[in-house]
Amino acid sequence: MKVLKNLIILLMSIMLAVMLVGCSDDEDEDEDDNIEGDVVVLTGVIEEDMTLTSDKNYLLRGGVFIGTGEGENVTLTIEAGTTIYGESATKGMLVISRGSKIIAEGTASAPIILTSDKAVGQRNRGDWGGLIINGNAPLNTGDEAYGEGGTGYYGGNNPNDNSGILKYVRVEFAGREISPDNELNGIAFQAVGSGTVVEYVQVHMNKDDGIEMFGGNVNIKYALVTGAADDSFDWTDGWQGKAQFVVAQQYADDSDNGIEADNNGEDNIATPISNPTIYNLTLIGAPGSEHSDIGMLLREGTKAKIYNGLIVGFQDSGLDVDHAATFDNADAGELVVDNCVFYDNVENFKDDDDGDDTFDEGAFGNKGNNLEASQAPVADPYNQTAPDFSSQGPATSHAVKSPPSDGFFESVNFIGGVDPNNDWTVGWTTSDPN
Repeated sequence: MKVLKNLIILLMSIMLAVMLVGCSDDEDEDEDDNIEGDVVVLTGVIEEDMTLTSDKNYLLRGGVFIGTGEGENVTLTIEAGTTIYGESATKGMLVISRGSKIIAEGTASAPIILTSDKAVGQRNRGDWGGLIINGNAPLNTGDEAYGEGGTGYYGGNNPNDNSGILKYVRVEFAGREISPDNELNGIAFQAVGSGTVVEYVQVHMNKDDGIEMFGGNVNIKYALVTGAADDSFDWTDGWQGKAQFVVAQQYADDSDNGIEADNNGEDNIATPISNPTIYNLTLIGAPGSEHSDIGMLLREGTKAKIYNGLIVGFQDSGLDVDHAATFDNADAGELVVDNCVFYDNVENFKDDDDGDDTFDEGAFGNKGNNLEASQAPVADPYNQTAPDFSSQGPATSHAVKSPPSDGFFESVNFIGGVDPNNDWTVGWTTSDPN
């Protein structure tokens, strides 16, 4: 197995070298001209600890791997205020290999930004690859798996695995489709463990999903996804983490579901079963769009406990539950959607009158203490240039589910992802269209 892994890494390096040879010097200079100040080019596999300082700019040329994933522990430290550019000509991406760490601690006044190397005004979804973190936590597709887009091996038996820290980190204009069902997300947490700290992260204008969890136990707090062309938040393969204060805003030009939640597409009852606990989320669709389908699509055997959510403005439905194993979880009380407010969706609960399944989403939704509101629960949800995601109206008057006092969840007196008296998205996030 180790020989096979080393062969794969060697082939990836050869492919990267061939790709770089195909890029002319003129192309490199043109891209570098868009970056002001000193530029440090990062390439290939980095096998020693490295610190990226805020007095320089960094360019990801092709796939940049922190560690080989063969057991060594390499740490990439990124100072607050540092900007890292993904080279569009080589589809640069940053991969934290299994066993290595990223320590990226920005601040509200000096966030860490991973963005396109194209000029402002010319940036777009899919300009570069994105951020991928591979961990040693469990998943339900086997002892390990190999990441989409050649992003390395992930998976293990340590749910408490620590892949580092992401704090005040912004990932912009990333994601790309290598082939159907082989795509890069804005941030991919691949079997990442609960020892990893993820707080205050934004994914903006990503070509594929915004944030996706492939198994693992990573916990996420204060997360914003804006303008993702596919699903905003996605989980699969046995994710069993926690999340609180989550916001997604979809754009009318391209989008899919607010949440797309799976257990295992090949075996819906594979263990460990996806079973996150989520409090306080705001999912915003794009009314009038041909996209922006479902607020929460729960399927393929996932379990979940979802409380204090706002689901607003989706063009198909606010909630849809699919597949027999998922129905069984709902009937057993292991899939719960409770104390949520649904507003301005074409229909709040999917009416499956076309015979594709027998599950009654309306009965499921109404079994919980959910509200189909007639007043807007979000201050300015559809504004793409200066949104206000603060909860209001029914989000502050409807019953609230109190989270457990476990050291992760915070006590709340409102529904939704943003406190009406303390907007955590202000100052460090972006709404720039390009």
